[in-house]
Amino acid sequence: MTVRLSKVAMSLALAAFALVVTYDNLVDYGSNFAFVRHVLSMDSTFPGNALMDRAIVTPALWHIGYASIIAGEGATGVLLLVGAVALWRARHASGVAFQRAKRWVAAGCTMGFLVWFFGFMVVGGEWFAMWQSTTWNGQEGAFRFYMPLLAVLVFVNQPDADPER
Repeated sequence: MTVRLSKVAMSLALAAFALVVTYDNLVDYGSNFAFVRHVLSMDSTFPGNALMDRAIVTPALWHIGYASIIAGEGATGVLLLVGAVALWRARHASGVAFQRAKRWVAAGCTMGFLVWFFGFMVVGGEWFAMWQSTTWNGQEGAFRFYMPLLAVLVFVNQPDADPER
């Protein structure tokens, strides 16, 4: 039972994190919007770099990009919260039933991985050359976000035996 409760707690902690990040980005929209604007416009990358044709300088597209990030973060939080509740409800169930309940956590961790790895590392870091910026480089922060998601995903998906009666 301890391992099952650990899986619930870790899933719930990730849900809380993603939901707080979502809330913060909605309430303090301007702070991280500036980040998105600078990354997409590539205005702090190396001068004269050959990738500048990728830059997005249309404010409406900056807002769409930021809204997509916030939506992904929110979806991550909701999926993980649903997953934690599903695991909690199935904590006394058979190993097969508990395994079925894990699908929401897997979906939430995957969504978060897509936001923070694909969005920040692949799109921001490589496509928009965020790595070239000393000021607007969020790759290290994104790494701190997606690694716990991966660790919890691996842990939660370890098989569970039927609970002892």
